[in-house]
Amino acid sequence: MSHSDPGIVGELVEIPIEEVTLDGTLSVPDDPQGLVVFAHGSGSSRKSPRNNAVAAQLNDAGHATLLFDLLTEEEDVVHENRFDVSLLVQRLVSATDWVRGEPAVADLPVGYFGASTGAAAALRAAVEADAPVDAVVSRGGRVDLASPVADDVTAACLFIVGGDDPDVLELNRDVYDELGCEKRLEVIEGAGHLFEGPGELDQVAEYAAEWFTEHLG
Repeated sequence: MSHSDPGIVGELVEIPIEEVTLDGTLSVPDDPQGLVVFAHGSGSSRKSPRNNAVAAQLNDAGHATLLFDLLTEEEDVVHENRFDVSLLVQRLVSATDWVRGEPAVADLPVGYFGASTGAAAALRAAVEADAPVDAVVSRGGRVDLASPVADDVTAACLFIVGGDDPDVLELNRDVYDELGCEKRLEVIEGAGHLFEGPGELDQVAEYAAEWFTEHLG
């Protein structure tokens, strides 16, 4: 999947957070409507091909995107860090604070797109962020890791799950029932956890773009 607009070039950014610096890519289309900050899953990074494919479609739909590494290379080697949701939440909140200070996107409403464990971080960060987060989209999310804050989520939440990912689907249904915010659950029939089948990731990106366009701005 490629940018249909070759004019959107991602800018490499360095995000200083406490004692570490995290690498990221900030992509800003002309006259952006919202900013979507991505939270990748365990063992992944800002270079995740799936998240980059979704980000390209969000850029085409008029949204700026920030993809960044939640962990440094040294931290990612330690397997426990990948599932330390509290650490991931802190990183996501800090990166959101940082990007809100970037002139190109400073005044935009913010949403989160989280995959796998990143979706848990996104839900919790939406509750803990210093300024409002208006929408969260979860792709194959381990949202159960954020179930203690489900009651507190005010951002509009879209959960996208593969029909052939039964364990994660069950976890998503449970947390979905606990949410008191505006919400939707989309099941992509036949899709597994990684949405690797033909057209499945396009479907994810379409649902996400519609959700963010409706709820950001």
